[in-house]
Amino acid sequence: MNVTFLELFLSTLSYIGTAVVLLFIGIVLFEVTTKNKEFQLIKNGNKAAVYAFGGRILGLAIVLYASISNSVNLFDMVIWGTLAIIIQIILFYLAELLTPTFNITKAIDDNNQAVGLFLLFLSVSLGLIIAASLTY
Repeated sequence: MNVTFLELFLSTLSYIGTAVVLLFIGIVLFEVTTKNKEFQLIKNGNKAAVYAFGGRILGLAIVLYASISNSVNLFDMVIWGTLAIIIQIILFYLAELLTPTFNITKAIDDNNQAVGLFLLFLSVSLGLIIAASLTY
C-alpha cells in the first residue's frame, strides 16, 4: 500500500495535535490537584515552582512520547497517553507521600529551589519509568 506525503503529513499533525491536547489536560489536572498554585507562584518569580512545574510538564511529555511511538493508531495513542498521564499523576502523589521529612507544598511556596529540583527530577524519572513500560 502506497501512502502519500499528504496522508503522512496529516497523520503526523493529528498525533501532534492530540498529544498537545493531552499534555494540556495533564497540566490542568496537575494544577487543579496540587495545593500550590504554580502559575501564580511562577508569575511572582518563584524558581522552585517553575522547576517543579517544568518537571511535571517534562514527565508528561515523556509518557506522551512513548504512547505515540508505541501506538498502532491514533485511538491507541489516546488510550495509552491518557492512562500514562493518570499513572504519572498518581505516582507523583504517592512519591510525595513518601517524603515526610519536609512539607513539599510549603517548601515550594517558600521558594526552596532544592525541593523544586527534587520534584523536577522525580517527575522526569517517573515519566521515564512509565514510558519504558508502555510497550507491546
